Amino acid sequence: MTSPVDVLVVGAGPAGIAAAITAQRAGLHVVVIDKARFPRDKCCGDGLTTGALRLLEQLGLPPARVPSWTPCRDVTLRSPSGRTIELQLPAEGQFAAIATRHDLDNALVHHARSLGVEVREATEFMHIASTVATPAATANAHETPCGRMRIETSTGIFDARTVIAADGMWSPVRKAVAPDDDAYLGEWHAARQYAHHVTGPAAQRLFVWFEPELLPGYAWSFPLQGGRANLGYGILRGGAVRTADSRALWREILERQHVREALGATAVIEEKFMAWPIPAQVTKSPLAHGSVLFVGDAARATDVLTGEGIGQALLSGMLAGEAAATPNPARHYRRAMWRNFFADHHMSAILGRALTSERLACGALRIIDGGTWRKQKFVRWMFEDEPRASAFTPRRWHRGYLSSRGAYDN
Repeated sequence: MTSPVDVLVVGAGPAGIAAAITAQRAGLHVVVIDKARFPRDKCCGDGLTTGALRLLEQLGLPPARVPSWTPCRDVTLRSPSGRTIELQLPAEGQFAAIATRHDLDNALVHHARSLGVEVREATEFMHIASTVATPAATANAHETPCGRMRIETSTGIFDARTVIAADGMWSPVRKAVAPDDDAYLGEWHAARQYAHHVTGPAAQRLFVWFEPELLPGYAWSFPLQGGRANLGYGILRGGAVRTADSRALWREILERQHVREALGATAVIEEKFMAWPIPAQVTKSPLAHGSVLFVGDAARATDVLTGEGIGQALLSGMLAGEAAATPNPARHYRRAMWRNFFADHHMSAILGRALTSERLACGALRIIDGGTWRKQKFVRWMFEDEPRASAFTPRRWHRGYLSSRGAYDN
């Protein structure tokens, strides 16, 4: 038996749930499928920027539903030269938080269900095919016309007007509709470990260490409740450090004095080590194919400067959910992504190239450390209180730029 829906979302991570909630709010019949059962772990830095927090608030997710939710105001940056810069985010609302993906993604799934969205777990995408093609105006001559899709899954068959693929960097949906022979590995390689019994300043403060060997990448420690911390690093593929050698370097970094002092003498690094690729090529990635829209990692939408992807996943999902309610979802979605992502991607790429130089990285951090006002504005920009390139896109200027209150101010 075939189940007719307006929108089928493949993947119940932040991008997929954001798309589903947004589409349902637009009056569409939405079903979400995911091959996993929740809760499930996801390799991630677990950090939530101001931009991500604002979007979660728009989606209506209460932080109290996320057991590990840990707001954070205090930030320490360490330059390649060893210079330490202490920053503080504003107290009015939340500008940064840490929540494990185990908890966050599970809470989002339950939140979507509480709003009436049907989420089917343990349901794997199998096959997709066009059914009835409808003439539709297209932005480019080579675009595939929009039409209904027949989607086979491990638990049933769906007939959908729009499919939103939120199924990760190696999207099975993308492989089914637009096979790509290139072995894409992402722009970044990242890894994560947890620590417990953290008693040093890292129990409360967020640390970013610009170790010389990792540039333009960095290492981090993000505080979690109960004396735990998310520790990790991200490196640029093709950079000075080969991904195959990065784990040995990571073990060395964890033993450095400034890292041990941050964690405290009693800190224990848990054995489980997870690594993952980060796709950050949104300006070159096909964002839609016919009636299929790609979001989150499937759209390669991660920030190319920091490797942060939760805010980008949420935003791309919401834009796709809005597009699904229009006469031509693919055209609408492409235009929305262009307006919301492309300038920021180019700005991040430029800044990332500057950070490949140890001298330039030290110089940039020295400039940031040039007074209270600079620190206040930089830390808000760093945590994406405003879009990365908003200073150069006047259409996004607004009253209260870099001075508005944070998310969840109530």
